[in-house]
Amino acid sequence: MTQRRSRTLLTDLREAAGNLRAQKARTFLTAIGIVFGVGSVIGMLAIGAGAREESLRFIEQMGVRNILVDSRPMTSAEEMQQRRRNSPGLTERDVRILESNLEGLELISPRRSLFPARVLPKPNGPVPGMMGVRPSYAPIHNLRVVEGRFIEAVDEESALAVCVLGETAKVNLLGYGSAVGRQVKINDTWLQVVGVLAERFAGAGGGGSAATQDRNNVVYVPLATSQYRFWDSSSFLKDELEGLDIRLKAGDDSQQAAKVVTAILNSTHRNTPDFSVTIPAALLEQQKRTQTIFTYVMVAIAAISLLVGGIGIMNIVLATVMERTREIGVRRAVGATRPDIVRQFLTESILISVGGGILGIAFGVFLSWLIATTAEWKTIVTTMSIVVAFGVSVAVGVVFGIYPAMKAAAIDPIEALRYE
Repeated sequence: MTQRRSRTLLTDLREAAGNLRAQKARTFLTAIGIVFGVGSVIGMLAIGAGAREESLRFIEQMGVRNILVDSRPMTSAEEMQQRRRNSPGLTERDVRILESNLEGLELISPRRSLFPARVLPKPNGPVPGMMGVRPSYAPIHNLRVVEGRFIEAVDEESALAVCVLGETAKVNLLGYGSAVGRQVKINDTWLQVVGVLAERFAGAGGGGSAATQDRNNVVYVPLATSQYRFWDSSSFLKDELEGLDIRLKAGDDSQQAAKVVTAILNSTHRNTPDFSVTIPAALLEQQKRTQTIFTYVMVAIAAISLLVGGIGIMNIVLATVMERTREIGVRRAVGATRPDIVRQFLTESILISVGGGILGIAFGVFLSWLIATTAEWKTIVTTMSIVVAFGVSVAVGVVFGIYPAMKAAAIDPIEALRYE
């Protein structure tokens, strides 16, 4: 019985393939809809997967146990005067109060940024920003040192003229050789390089000004050094500290801790809205939900191409049924049953969708590569996206092939033999 079914299936496949080969141009044009549909689904899923990985990487590097407090920038002297009537802005006093009152606090690092007016050696690329931080900044943001060391407590206590370079800053200023022990000049102060950081995901890090958003192009100095050795011409419009980066102990609820931080700062700032609190863990969950919705929408749009391709299959098989009415009558006259006729035409529609699906996979991979190359977007073609797109293309062939196949089987054999 199994052998008989296998022979029947092979016979149906050979006949269907022969019929499709006899109409090569029509078959190819019919399959085009499936090719573009499958390719679009794979391409859209690849864009979604790439965007999701990039954004999740960025948020995870910010630290899912971290809380980031940023000073809201001021744009005018009038705004500064209005704020200062009630709030001193972010200050060292806020740091001490949080250290004393925030349960679950493991590490905290104030930060202060500066965009240098002069840098030596002359950079080969964008001028690096400077950021003053405490030694705790490195473990808070999981910074990895590849050469030398990071800022230490003695550097902070003595406001030493030392610095640690981000990977891009090191290449721009000192080239690709060893940097530890060499000197760089920021404004009027020479700094000795004591360490170099590993390259990080672009944009990752704890807050900061627009000038220092690329954490690979930053010169890190002790916070005390930035306060005592550097003068910022725009400091009258800035708070004493640009931000505070907090790391909680393992197991602590970051959202609950953020509420406590907000309440403490509201109290010390007299409810002046001059700061913002960011919770990377909450951003992570929100980003996952947003990316999931985004992917669903893109796939739904791309699936329209598959629907159009399915309608094309149905139309072409219906036309084929009309053209081959006499053939159907002859087959019925020599003993073919209605299920045989259904199977014959359904096999043809499935072969069209399978062939279109295979070509669509190749097109989808090429489309993903093209987008990544030309638009410089990260794309990831996953096995699941290929399986889903191909499975849907086969399902489209089955669903849209059933009606024409049933219509062919319903033709009266006597009328079919008379058909011209």
